[in-house]
Amino acid sequence: MLAMQRYNSSGIIASFPPSNHTAMVQEPEVEAVARNATLPPSNPTAAGLTMTLGILFNVVALIILAKAYNRFRRRSKATFLLFASSLVATDLAGHVIPGALVLRIYSAGSGSTPDAASSSRGDPDASCLFLGGCMVFFGLCPLFLGCAMAAERCLGVTRPLLHARLVTTARTKMALTLIWLLALCVALLPFFSLGAYTYQYPWTWCFIRVMEDTKATDLAFVMLFSGLALSSLAAAFVCNTISGITLVRARLKKRSCSQRRSARSHDTEMVVQLVGIMVTSCICWSPLLIFGVMSATRSYSGSLSSDRDTYRGLMVTGVRMATCNQILDPWVYILLRRAILRKIYRITKKQASFKGSTFRSTRWDVSSFQNSEKNSANKI
Repeated sequence: MLAMQRYNSSGIIASFPPSNHTAMVQEPEVEAVARNATLPPSNPTAAGLTMTLGILFNVVALIILAKAYNRFRRRSKATFLLFASSLVATDLAGHVIPGALVLRIYSAGSGSTPDAASSSRGDPDASCLFLGGCMVFFGLCPLFLGCAMAAERCLGVTRPLLHARLVTTARTKMALTLIWLLALCVALLPFFSLGAYTYQYPWTWCFIRVMEDTKATDLAFVMLFSGLALSSLAAAFVCNTISGITLVRARLKKRSCSQRRSARSHDTEMVVQLVGIMVTSCICWSPLLIFGVMSATRSYSGSLSSDRDTYRGLMVTGVRMATCNQILDPWVYILLRRAILRKIYRITKKQASFKGSTFRSTRWDVSSFQNSEKNSANKI
């Protein structure tokens, strides 16, 4: 079909004599044909595999968190597990809903048809608007939740009495509702004329309009989205740093009873998991946030045309890395559990002791050999 369209377009161009009017008419067709020629083939295999892995890992993490919630009844641990379960459930929904829409676009052949390419400059359809809103909503929710979890743990580690008095299950659920509502309000802003969603290269996903015909409202919207996301990461970094320093100081003092040591052990496990979430989010989301602002700024100023292909590639790389965040987040809870960390610590300790004993035995053998040589020389 695409070959026929290219052939017909070239036939139209060749069958009319050149004139100014025909050149003006044919220029959009030539541009559309050239752009279609660079589109990748519709291949839903990678998207389907990524979606399947994300669903599997998130379900496993949810099962682990549910078992942990039933096993631990400490209020601070229960609050953390409620936040963590909400984060994993959000990641799961953020993987299933946008993933299903992307697969629908692939199955409809939107990634290789001229209609999809032209949609990037025209009005997006309802599925594109919904997909763009999902990208913003499910992008902000994990970052907001990670920031809230880090703040909750920072309060629990530094001010445990105040944490016990303020943090309850009802207030935790209220905080979760407010976080989801805040992300939803930001995602709905384009429907109130602040920014817009549009198809993005290679026309199989939708996001804020940052590449073509960027307006002041689009620039303001992408800066709001990126600013909220990066601020959440920065706040999580500060809270986790304070929690980590406090735990290290408590560890060095060694002046607590066995019950308090058990509580510190739980706190250490939770802070380690929060650091894993923060590092994963920073690595996966920072490229899309930064490239989005850069693309929108240059497109709004009119200086993007020369580097448009480069920024298209950067945006595709950014959204792929952001998708990996929802796959890697569950592994934080699967791998960074206290039982797994203890096994890793024991294995590392055994390896270190084995290397130390091997080194000492080697030194003893060398010194014994040297002493025997000296004794033989003295006898001679």
